[in-house]
Amino acid sequence: MESSTAANWKHSFLYLGFLYSLLCFLHNQISHNLLIGHRPVRVKKTSPDLPLRFRSDGTFKILQVADMHYGNGALTRCRDVLDSEFEHCSDLNTSRFLKRMIEAEKPDFIAFTGDNIFGSSSVDAAESLLRAFGPAIESGLPWAAILGNHDQESTMNREELMSFISLMDYSVSQINPSAEDFSNLARGSRKKIDGFGNYDLRVYGAPGSHLANSSILNLFFLDSGDRETVQGVRTYGWIKESQLDWLHSISEGYQDKPPALAFFHIPIPEVRQLWYKKIVGQFQEAVACSSVNSGVLQTLVSMRDVKAVFMGHDHNNDFCGDLENIWFCYGGGFGYHGYGKAGWRRRARVILAELGKGEKGWTGVERIKTWKCLDDDKLSKIDEQLLWEY
Repeated sequence: MESSTAANWKHSFLYLGFLYSLLCFLHNQISHNLLIGHRPVRVKKTSPDLPLRFRSDGTFKILQVADMHYGNGALTRCRDVLDSEFEHCSDLNTSRFLKRMIEAEKPDFIAFTGDNIFGSSSVDAAESLLRAFGPAIESGLPWAAILGNHDQESTMNREELMSFISLMDYSVSQINPSAEDFSNLARGSRKKIDGFGNYDLRVYGAPGSHLANSSILNLFFLDSGDRETVQGVRTYGWIKESQLDWLHSISEGYQDKPPALAFFHIPIPEVRQLWYKKIVGQFQEAVACSSVNSGVLQTLVSMRDVKAVFMGHDHNNDFCGDLENIWFCYGGGFGYHGYGKAGWRRRARVILAELGKGEKGWTGVERIKTWKCLDDDKLSKIDEQLLWEY
């Protein structure tokens, strides 16, 4: 009996020794994943070109990318291209076009104006966003994005999408107005703003100039929504009253209003009127807007600082037209997985702001120009025009 007891103790000791060894092994293998501070923290990279400012040559260039409609990379086929192009055409063509535009135009800032990913074709929204914005991130340039009506159709809702985008390397996107913006609002103004992705980016004067520490150009970004139901009828989203209140308050907060540019995805109903007016570019499809007119144009006119608005959504429209002395410009379809027209080249819009020059050197913004580039062998430049001059 004594020998049996000794044997049991021996087995228990060996078993406990085995368990202890196993726990030590597991601790060494996974503790760095479980304990805070045992692995390096991933910090978002920020561009050295911040804050946004004009170059020393008095220019500030923006690349507008509208409707990338990115899916799953090489596995996602192109739509509406020539038969000779289809076999080897995928999302990678979209990425290649973006890289070429960045290298050729050397923008100071990139503005993505919605439908960045095509949710219904995206298996994982985060992965598609990383691939879609990949060339911008690789460039190290500051960039910002707003949402279209298709981004949220995958694995993230709109708030999650904007939160993720705001945390990506070199992104200056915001989920909604910053605390600084709220502090500028008039007393009694509502602080709940509809949508996700309403924010104001300021562009400062050229380095070494007397306006180097002054905001001399504003970039307003607005969430135009996705789909809504009005009196039982489905329609596109629209910019709400709370967003317009915020925008107007921000504009009124400037003592000397600098000129401003606005960016949103879905066009406003008044853009339809441009069918009957002189335009620069192509009007090739009906304006797909909301049935609700929320007064965006009236608000912009009353603000007196927005000189041009840049939109997406209707891929086969790439024109600029004047409404109440404000230019409304389509970016034109950029992405190869978005619908288009076979033989009609994908395109991007470039916006160039130029400073005036006075006795003290560079002054405020003197003119704003725009043109488009086609995804052909030469990145052909078309439809250059003057949007505004001081």
